[in-house]
Amino acid sequence: MCGILAVLGCSDDSQAKRVRVLELSRRLKHRGPDWSGIYQHGDFYLAHQRLAIIDPASGDQPLYNEDDTIVVTVNGEIYNHEELRKLLPNHEFKTGSDCDVIAHLYEEYGENFVDMLDGMFSFVLLDTRDDSFLVARDAIGITSLYIGWGLDGSIWISSELKGLNDDCEHFECFPPGHLYSSKLGGLKRWYNPPWFSEAIPNIPYDPLALRRTFENAVIKRLMTDVPFGVLLSGGLDSSLVASVTARHLARTKAAKQWGTQLHSFCVGLEGSPDLKAAKEVADYLGTVHHEFHFTVQDGIDAIEDVIYHIETYDVTTIRASTPMFLMSRKIKSLGVKMVLSGEGSDEVFGGYLYFHKAPNKEEFHRETCRKIKALHQYDCLRANKATSAWGLEARVPFLDKEFISVAMAIDPQWKMIKPGEGRIEKWVLRKAFEDEDRPYLPKHILYRQKEQFSDGVGYSWIDGLKEHAEQHVNDKMMQNAGHIFPHNTPNTKEAYYYRMIFERFFPQNSARLTVPGGASVACSTAKAIEWDAAWSNNLDPSGRAALGVHLSAYDARVTSVGSKLGATPGEMPARVVGVTATAPGLAIKS
Repeated sequence: MCGILAVLGCSDDSQAKRVRVLELSRRLKHRGPDWSGIYQHGDFYLAHQRLAIIDPASGDQPLYNEDDTIVVTVNGEIYNHEELRKLLPNHEFKTGSDCDVIAHLYEEYGENFVDMLDGMFSFVLLDTRDDSFLVARDAIGITSLYIGWGLDGSIWISSELKGLNDDCEHFECFPPGHLYSSKLGGLKRWYNPPWFSEAIPNIPYDPLALRRTFENAVIKRLMTDVPFGVLLSGGLDSSLVASVTARHLARTKAAKQWGTQLHSFCVGLEGSPDLKAAKEVADYLGTVHHEFHFTVQDGIDAIEDVIYHIETYDVTTIRASTPMFLMSRKIKSLGVKMVLSGEGSDEVFGGYLYFHKAPNKEEFHRETCRKIKALHQYDCLRANKATSAWGLEARVPFLDKEFISVAMAIDPQWKMIKPGEGRIEKWVLRKAFEDEDRPYLPKHILYRQKEQFSDGVGYSWIDGLKEHAEQHVNDKMMQNAGHIFPHNTPNTKEAYYYRMIFERFFPQNSARLTVPGGASVACSTAKAIEWDAAWSNNLDPSGRAALGVHLSAYDARVTSVGSKLGATPGEMPARVVGVTATAPGLAIKS
């Protein structure tokens, strides 16, 4: 991931302003430690901090068209850039960068070209011929982006809050799947898939089509000119990503440069479930496996850095971001600059355990739609910023635009959890990768119970965080929490502790409004309670307190599915006491 910062029409073209823009851009240097660039056109400034993944030698930014009249600063990867270049035979490209197509597509197709891009991206494009500009963010919000406004009428764009929070009168999250056009004078949604309206699809389930589309999503993300690997927790999603990568790696350009043996990475407390499960999968796939350990105290010591980089006070996001943040530092120390990860599967397929209480396919589908729309505030934010903090890029094949289109077009009746028919969570995904002749994974792994990332790294992790917060937040502070934090008032000491740290780094009202909560969280909790009353007394967003209903139901389903698969009791996923479903909208995946 790179870091972009743009100041557009600030009525100040002085050297002092240029120095200030450079100073703010340096706040994003962790995202792009390989090179810095800035372009100034009057009172327009486009700055870039580069993480070089494609064409490290010549792909420095900003990027330009042939006569330098169109300038672009981009954070992201355009996976179909070679196909797009073929649509531009009359254009001359100055670099081999995948992002070099953007300026030329704009010349050829105008502002309507954004939907042609297949990838994850945030960019700012300046047309100096008429001083117009265009800002866009990818469909799901895999890359982070914020927009701000100055008192002088300027518009500010930054990959992270810290690039604009001191200089803007107001700022907010730039919505995924949107573009901002100065010609239109506002935002416009460019991503309008059928599922976005939450209309109920009716296409029959085709396991081979789903498998092929996912394999294509993984293969296109193996586009790299630098060392890479996969994040492997041992759960279904990361294991499938690793399996498909290992299977197809030999046929990619990356294999010629870095070899055909895949590197995998896992993090956890000593003896954690993830470490054990990941090692089993790594041994099966034959990856070069790297296992990183941390202690509860290591994690606690990193909390302030995590909140500064992740830019949230959401409890589950911080819990899950901390191990990922620590792991990313270790991965980067090995010289790796890009990893594939498994975010998005649970949202697309209804993988959280509370989905087994969905009353009908309509409710099931609408909930998956809502969760995908919220991903940019939770899992995408975590994956993007926890890795970018150390100049590491995370790619997420489950959020591939084509794969989502195929997966969300399936009649949700097929995604419903039906114990009597042996259908557990994400059955359609598991079934798609059953292959008796050449297994992607052993069946007991293919049908393994989900772990939350924050629990999978070790069950004492969350308990350690709560104990630490208990020492720093007293009862009187909690009694007055509504007065101190009237917006998104913390209802636990852990939440209060994170909020204090966040407010120290980001004291502006705009900053606290970028973190979801209030009505959205209430709606999420209401949905969980609507489907299962056991949630009504659960204040912990991980959902660990709602113990009996989900686990007993899961045990019944696992026994049924295990017997249908011919698995022995030792092969079936063990019931883990204390781990259950995650509240919708607050979930962190494994």
